[in-house]
Amino acid sequence: MIDDFVPPPEKPVLSADQVHIWRAFLQQPLAIVEYCGQWLAEDERGRAARFHFDKDRNHFVIARGVLREILSQYLHVGPDVVKFIYNDQGKPHLANEVGQEGIQFNLSHSGDYALCAVTLCPAVGIDIELIRPEFGGAEIANKFFSTSEISDLQTLAPEEQSNAFFACWTRKEAFIKGDGKGLSIPLDQFDVTLKPGQPARLLRTQWDNTVAARWSLKQLNVHPDYAATLAVEGTNIKIEKWKWEFSLTPNSK
Repeated sequence: MIDDFVPPPEKPVLSADQVHIWRAFLQQPLAIVEYCGQWLAEDERGRAARFHFDKDRNHFVIARGVLREILSQYLHVGPDVVKFIYNDQGKPHLANEVGQEGIQFNLSHSGDYALCAVTLCPAVGIDIELIRPEFGGAEIANKFFSTSEISDLQTLAPEEQSNAFFACWTRKEAFIKGDGKGLSIPLDQFDVTLKPGQPARLLRTQWDNTVAARWSLKQLNVHPDYAATLAVEGTNIKIEKWKWEFSLTPNSK
């Protein structure tokens, strides 16, 4: 797999048809954890404290700290100024007092990686999952996937099914995160592609036959052991992929 995430420009600038995707490696020294943790709000500190394992807690802290540092570059403020509000399903948005009008973002992390998407498009969702063959089985698929997705999965050779399962899972998760309704949208009520070689696509939804044409899905190659998908409300989207480089100096990018 070719790594197409590259060092970012000094000052990222968004145009109306762009999505910037940032990748961060979460296995970092304690000094980075402490640095990122200084930006967290009280509710985030509470969430961090509930993690049982230090590794999971540290990854959460780093991911949320990196999100603020990334957004601070677009907002031209310090990371400590970046505040979030949440919709009824828990999707974060920029608080009005710091938000540059039109900026949408989404964050996902799994295993050792986090992905953050930033755009001026109407809505965006992103999902990354560590591929765990023991999780991606028929029992889970039958519970959450649509009838056509289950059928497509069953046509694949056993050695292809795990990757196809996680391709499907991240495509569905990215879409419901982007839509903003989260798990209030039943996962079996819409169809996405999942077979090897098929481009990522939202095929149809059961509640509105015009939705699929308004959304773009993009498979992201983060690491051979991970599946990841971007979902954007819009078409003809231009994507830039950058890797986050940790520094202990604020706003040093």
